[in-house]
Amino acid sequence: MYLSSSAPSWLNRTRVLISLAFLALPSTSVAEDQLKLSIEQATSLGIRVVHPVASPTDKTLPYPAQIVIPTPQLWVVSAPVAGMVTNLSVARGDRVTAGQPLAIMESPSFVSQQREYLHAVAQDALVAQQLNRNTQLFQGNAVAQRVLEASQAEARQASIAVAERRQVLRLSGLSDETISRLTSEAAISATLTVAAPRPATVIDIAVSPGQRVEQSASLIKLAQLSPLWVEIAVPASNIKAIRQGAKVEVDGYDTPGQVVLVSETTDPATQTVLVRAEVPNSGDLRPGQTAAARISFASKRESAWELPYTALIRRGEQASVFVAMQDGFRLVPVTLLEEDQDHVVISGTITDKDEVAVSGISALRGILLKLGAG
Repeated sequence: MYLSSSAPSWLNRTRVLISLAFLALPSTSVAEDQLKLSIEQATSLGIRVVHPVASPTDKTLPYPAQIVIPTPQLWVVSAPVAGMVTNLSVARGDRVTAGQPLAIMESPSFVSQQREYLHAVAQDALVAQQLNRNTQLFQGNAVAQRVLEASQAEARQASIAVAERRQVLRLSGLSDETISRLTSEAAISATLTVAAPRPATVIDIAVSPGQRVEQSASLIKLAQLSPLWVEIAVPASNIKAIRQGAKVEVDGYDTPGQVVLVSETTDPATQTVLVRAEVPNSGDLRPGQTAAARISFASKRESAWELPYTALIRRGEQASVFVAMQDGFRLVPVTLLEEDQDHVVISGTITDKDEVAVSGISALRGILLKLGAG
């Protein structure tokens, strides 16, 4: 076949004296967009051809992407009280279940919380007894109504104080069962266990055993690692074809995701737009890794082909490529679908059997200009 991409002459002779070859060129034009060229002349001009590679008609070129943890699935376990971390029960990367111990603390503040709770419980019991006596006395006309109403108000306040102190203990990590045991046994402890609030993976530990921390200080960072976000940097010039809900495929990963955000702003430094996809994670994706992602277009297109960027010729708004014929080349108009610095995706009247010029383009275009077709 003429101009076969497998011919050694096309692959080995990439640097030539184009200007000298062009001066000696005897080619003639058979049509405005065609030119005759022998194999020897094409070789001397450094022309190399490749076959177009079929490109999925509904997917973009691969864009750089970053795998990140969705913010709703990321949380920090903080110190419920001021104190000292005496022990860590987990390490980075561990998977934990809801209620599993993460760290143990010793805290004077925790002791004070328990004491204040028990004091509130005792006061509530005392006020309840007083209310019961005053109720009986009122029924026997032994006390005035205002005395009964005062007792009722004190009882309400005492109940509120108990509820408040109980909630403080819950915030410190005590379960209702533990609080009930504290109420009945009055066994105050200086040791507090910090537990995982839900199933997750430990992604960071901010403290060490023996370290003293203030209340609300970060102890351990947890995350749910499925699904994950794939944040894709798409050139602003290509963003029009991408819509929310479009399918996203990460190279090397079988499970597709879906676009959940197309940013309304452009990064001024890179002139790219953030596209965020949500992808189910079976364990093969890891937060922090980089990847390449392809995004489905909003609508189907005709057959598309991927070529090296150097194959493309632009004349105003029109894009074209040089396709080899039996005795030369013809200029074929194409539609540019996608591009990056190395590749283009085009559609047009070409097939994977055609051979498209990817080097020596300047020489071919110069011939057409000389013949009045460029």
